[in-house]
Amino acid sequence: MNRKICVITGTRAEYGLLRWVMQGIKDDPELTLQIIATGMHLSPEFGLTYQAIEQDGFQIDRKVEMLTSSDTPAGIAKSMGLGLIGFADVLAQLQPDIIVVLGDRFEIFAAVSAALVARIPVAHLHGGETTEGAFDEALRHSITKMSHLHFVAAEEYRQRVIQLGEHPERVFLVGGLGIDNILRLELLSRTELEQALDFKLGPKNLLITFHPVTLETTTAADQMQALLLALEELEDTQLIFTLPNADTNGRSLIKMIEQFTVKHSNARAYTSLGQLRYLSCIAYVNGVVGNSSSGLIEVPSFNKGTINIGDRQRGRLQAESIINCEPTLSSIRAALKKLYSIEFQAKLSSVSNPYGNGGASDKIIDILKQFKVNEIIKKKFHDLPTNKSIAH
Repeated sequence: MNRKICVITGTRAEYGLLRWVMQGIKDDPELTLQIIATGMHLSPEFGLTYQAIEQDGFQIDRKVEMLTSSDTPAGIAKSMGLGLIGFADVLAQLQPDIIVVLGDRFEIFAAVSAALVARIPVAHLHGGETTEGAFDEALRHSITKMSHLHFVAAEEYRQRVIQLGEHPERVFLVGGLGIDNILRLELLSRTELEQALDFKLGPKNLLITFHPVTLETTTAADQMQALLLALEELEDTQLIFTLPNADTNGRSLIKMIEQFTVKHSNARAYTSLGQLRYLSCIAYVNGVVGNSSSGLIEVPSFNKGTINIGDRQRGRLQAESIINCEPTLSSIRAALKKLYSIEFQAKLSSVSNPYGNGGASDKIIDILKQFKVNEIIKKKFHDLPTNKSIAH
């Protein structure tokens, strides 16, 4: 019997990680791919990135509109409510055998909540990770508890999912999905990238992505201001910004970046670069700056340095190419100085990526194809062994 696998995606970055899983499902004659696009994919403000999914040859089966025009905490909570209503309807219509989701965003939390009530098995990718500065941390672990199959990027994350009570036989170590993109995409040459960006690279170049730290209040704008002041001091440096996600207070950061790029001819901002342009940028810049997970998961495979600002990614596994700094002007200055130092640059060629060497997509597809998903809805909490000799 042909197995219907429904992939749900809400952001450009998430789709980039899911792409080769989707392609593998689509190409397998024993599987039927269903796609639900939601969240930022459907927003003109964030680039209508569902079009990139279609341009890659995929058919979107359903769209779930859920983003409101507000990025306040109340607005985000209302978006989650709209998403829950929308996913309830489309899952009832599509009747998938299993849904596939990735990560920790509120759009995905809404989708998995609807699937739980509908008794649809869930396969969760990139669980077990920690991001102590964002409410995504709690959403990710909540999604783990509502999911039935788990595909993790590192052994430490596998152990954490098991610690949450998931049975070890349903937790699979496959590595980081982003590395498959690096291996499978033919990246642009420097000239092709400049043409695609309509922006000339310089002697030095930086790629910047800075998202709000959602568990902190009234700090997003201050942190962005410190970053922009530090970047403004750099000489002979071209700055490529990718705009923040639809997170709490994200729009204020977008406005600050847009104002900065108007005043500085060496800076350009992009709503969505797409995977090809984004990864090609990494290949030609001197380093990546901000607080995106990509700086920790994918950039080390390019043997490039990452300046990781603040707490948003605190708790994730890190390669030796990561420079952690506080979201203050002095700390970001010091990190930029270290990034360009001869000593730091010299060690980048030997950096090893803790998220593996690729192949995650094929491993996931094989398990999705073979696992008996009709027997996994009822879960038993897996208790860890305890030492009964320890006194309490």
